[in-house]
Amino acid sequence: MKENRHFRIIYALLRQGRMTAPELAEELDVSVRTIYRDIDALSGSGIPVYVTTGRNGGIQLLDSFILRKALLSGDEKTTLLTALESLSRMTGGGHQDLLMKLSALFNARAESLMEIDFSRWGNEASDTVKYQRIRKAAFERKALSIVYVSSWGERKTRKIYPLKLSYKAKDWYLKARCAETEAFRLFKINRILACEVLNEEFAPLEYPEETASVPESCEEITLRFPKEFAWRVYDEFTEGQIRETRDGELTVTAVMPVDGWLVGYLLSFGAAVDVIRPDFLRGVLAREAAKIMAKNKP
Repeated sequence: MKENRHFRIIYALLRQGRMTAPELAEELDVSVRTIYRDIDALSGSGIPVYVTTGRNGGIQLLDSFILRKALLSGDEKTTLLTALESLSRMTGGGHQDLLMKLSALFNARAESLMEIDFSRWGNEASDTVKYQRIRKAAFERKALSIVYVSSWGERKTRKIYPLKLSYKAKDWYLKARCAETEAFRLFKINRILACEVLNEEFAPLEYPEETASVPESCEEITLRFPKEFAWRVYDEFTEGQIRETRDGELTVTAVMPVDGWLVGYLLSFGAAVDVIRPDFLRGVLAREAAKIMAKNKP
């Protein structure tokens, strides 16, 4: 839409200060002639945009220009306020002043439709401090020293460069680069036992895009559960992964990493879970169950 393109031109000029028509045309994927028509339209609507010629010439806005609230639709204002309200709740209320100012400017009120609480039940204080430190380190691009427990129970102190928080499959993760291995890693937030922000800054890093391929550590597993455990099955698996039989039993087929978490999860069902495949997973569960029985023998 033309209005959206006009806003993108203004945003680009606010960001860059001065740009040539070919540069704007390339960024917006339109012709140079279209850019000049848009500049004329913006100028005609009262936006102080002007063109200078010469070697250092280009298109720019007056230094005194302020983006008018009229450029945002009612839905866009509401979306912006709602996003800021959610961010404020997520980060501990640090954006309340900005939220109040924008609400007054837009003559609108943010709807609190989402509430995010990073802490676990009964562990609010320490979890909140941990998330605040992680967020501070990521925003300020500072290294973190963390004590981390792997999926196999190994506890280790690591230095990492935090990039962003990610929510996936009902859990929060930290995307980061590990200083020791020089590799990008995904750290489960609940397994970060302690963290400290270090006085070491790092250059911007781009976390690699996730591919659709299945990691080597993943296997297709098929499990069968009695109907009494349906609530737990639907908590963990999607409807497309579950097939319900006539007698109410649930057969689950999913691709998952076969690690300590999966073994512990399946053991938590006791004798109620039946591993159809892979065969080696049945052996793993049997050996772990034997260890439990030997350790807890009366």
